[in-house]
Amino acid sequence: MKLALRFSLAHARQLISACALALAVPSMVQAAESPPAEVHLDYAYYSPVSLVLKHFGYLEKALPQTKVSWVLSQGSNRSLEYLNSGGVDFASSASLAAVLSRANGSPIKSVYVYSRAEWTALVVRKDSPYQTIADLKGKKIAATKGTDPYLFTLRSLQQAGLKKDDVELVHLQHPDGRTALEKGDVDAWAGLDPHMAASEVQAGSRLLYRNPAFNSYGVVSVTEKYAQEHPQTIDTVIAAYEQARTWSLEHPQELAKLLADESGLPLEVAKLQLSRTDLGSPQLSAKDVLASKAAAPILVSEELVRRGVNVDQVIDQLLDTGRQQAVARQ
Repeated sequence: MKLALRFSLAHARQLISACALALAVPSMVQAAESPPAEVHLDYAYYSPVSLVLKHFGYLEKALPQTKVSWVLSQGSNRSLEYLNSGGVDFASSASLAAVLSRANGSPIKSVYVYSRAEWTALVVRKDSPYQTIADLKGKKIAATKGTDPYLFTLRSLQQAGLKKDDVELVHLQHPDGRTALEKGDVDAWAGLDPHMAASEVQAGSRLLYRNPAFNSYGVVSVTEKYAQEHPQTIDTVIAAYEQARTWSLEHPQELAKLLADESGLPLEVAKLQLSRTDLGSPQLSAKDVLASKAAAPILVSEELVRRGVNVDQVIDQLLDTGRQQAVARQ
C-alpha cells in the first residue's frame, strides 16, 4: 500500500511537471520573436543618421529574412502621420512634435535619440529690415504646423511678449516655406535644416533669432502596439542605428558628402547643417526631459493639446527610458 502510494505521488509529480512544461512552452515561443515579414522606416534630410542607415543597408543585413522599406519624410508632422496611419513602423521626428502627437491621442513611444541639433531658427531675407522678433508684429511667418519650427516660433513670440494672433502664421511645408520667404510672399520663415542652411548659403538669408534651448532633440518613435509585439525588432533597429551613428562620427567628411548627394544640395550646405548637429549621445539625459517639459506651458496655453491633458505626464509616458538605458550601456 505504501509502495503504491509512493508510486502515485511520484506519478502525480511527473504529471504536474509535464503540465507545467506544457504551459511554459507557449511563453517560450512568444519570447522568441520571429522577424516580421516587412519593416517600414522613414528617412529624412534632417536626420543624417537615417541616411547612413539606408545607404549602407545595416538593417537589411541585420534582418536578412525581412523586407526593409523606406519612406522619405519632409518634416515631423509627415513622419508622425505616416506612423499613425501605418505607413511606417519607425518614425523620425523632433521630440516636441512626438509629445504633441501623444498628447492628442496617438499611442506612441520614443525609443531612440538620433541627434541633438540646432535645426531651426527664425529666418528673414538678406535685405530684410527686421532685426528683432518684435519687428515681426503684424507680419507673415511661414511655419509647418505640428513641427519643431512651429513650436519654436510660438515660444520665440511668447518670449518677445507677442501672441500667436499678433502675427499671421502661414502653414507651409518646410521647402515651400523657404520658397515663400525668398519670393517675398512671407516676411519670415521658421526654417528647418537642410533647407535653412541652403537658404543661407544660396540666397543669403539671415537668421533673425536663434535659441538652441528651444530646439528639441530628434527621436525615433513607434506605436505602443508595435513596441509590445516586436521588442526584439526594435532592439535590432536601434543596434543598426547605432552602427550608422558610429560611422557618422568617424567619417564626418563622408557624412557631409552623403547628405549633399541625398538632398541634392551643395556640399557647403551639408557642412553648415552638420556644424549645428550633435550626434554624440543617443540616450536621453535628465536635461533633455526638463527641456521638453519647459515647453509644456505653451502647448497648453496655445491649445495645441486636448483640454485637461497633463503634458509632463505625457512626456514621461512617451519616453522609453528602459530601452534608453540599454542603449547607454552598449
